Amino acid sequence: MDRGSRQPDDAFGGEGRDVVSPRAARALWWGSAGVVLAVLGTSVLVAGAEQHRRLPVAVALVLAQTCALRWQARAPVAVLAANAATGFAVWALLPAVTLTGALIAAQVGLCVVSAIRPRRESVRALAAMCLPAPLAFGAGGGSGLTVYVLAVVLAWTAGQWRGAQQARTRAELRRAVVEERARIAREVHDVVAHSLSVMVIQAGAADDVFAQRPEQARQALQAIETGARSALGELRLLLRAFRLEMEDDGAGEQREPGPSLARLDELADTVRATGMTVNVHREGAYDGLPAAVDLAAYRIVQEALTNTLRHAAGADEVSVRVTAEGDCVNVRVVDNGSTSHGSSTMGAGRGLAGMRERARLVGGSLRAGPLPGGGFEVVARLPVERAS
Repeated sequence: MDRGSRQPDDAFGGEGRDVVSPRAARALWWGSAGVVLAVLGTSVLVAGAEQHRRLPVAVALVLAQTCALRWQARAPVAVLAANAATGFAVWALLPAVTLTGALIAAQVGLCVVSAIRPRRESVRALAAMCLPAPLAFGAGGGSGLTVYVLAVVLAWTAGQWRGAQQARTRAELRRAVVEERARIAREVHDVVAHSLSVMVIQAGAADDVFAQRPEQARQALQAIETGARSALGELRLLLRAFRLEMEDDGAGEQREPGPSLARLDELADTVRATGMTVNVHREGAYDGLPAAVDLAAYRIVQEALTNTLRHAAGADEVSVRVTAEGDCVNVRVVDNGSTSHGSSTMGAGRGLAGMRERARLVGGSLRAGPLPGGGFEVVARLPVERAS
């Protein structure tokens, strides 16, 4: 999601705490207008029952305050100042109305300023609203002063609480977006990197034997086509999982099963097509594995094989062993390449980092590094109970 986008269901959105969606602005207007009309409108009608000459002016001022609230989401400070001025005018016309009641629209405005404007600005607004406190004391004594100060402080505090609540919501949303982007990046990397690595090697092999052994070159080209179709199918499944629309190439197209340990042999076949010897050993029962563990184990094997193809100098054989025990799934991938395969450059890449992150997300662990006698080893332990 872009930084400047707005959330229609949030009252206050945006990094600066001052972006209010149209829907929230309308709800804010109707709610605050209802409060002003109920509190100040009733007080004016009661206090001005005998003031026939002043009552129409006071009612007009109340309606002006209500209309001004329409723009409080866009210009909260200006609306606060205007409603404070008109509130004082109502209080001057009808002294029977308390100062707290006459400034109810300004208190609502203070709440909005406190919620959507920076804290320093809201504190200045709070200080300005406290300035009439001596007038409240002069009109109503200690009780009038107490009521007025409590009303102002409560309005400011309510705005601070609302702003903090929305800040937490935005932080959680940003965190969820970052996590989702990282998950998408891992999935796309796993699908594209493995398939492209296999196709690049097959294309190079086809080019080498194209003139002397055209039949072998044709087999390599067919393997490239098969790998491309498989990668496209996985990308379609990935996009469907993310609820993205993708146009189908034809009606009645069958959906391939998603990546899982049940398709480990298919994964090994794509690597064998490059000339690499792949030995797969599986032990234990794979039925009933949590989907997250199943997918993580498959992706770890896939990335380990991809790294062997791309980085293991001189490697021509790789062994894959997956053991499903009662409480965990153990994965071990070992190739016979040179020890340079485990260099620091390799360890800093997205591949190993992605494998470690996948293992971590399901509560497991992963270690990878060169072996003393040559070759590179990837070992993962994925607990089943913690990921269920």
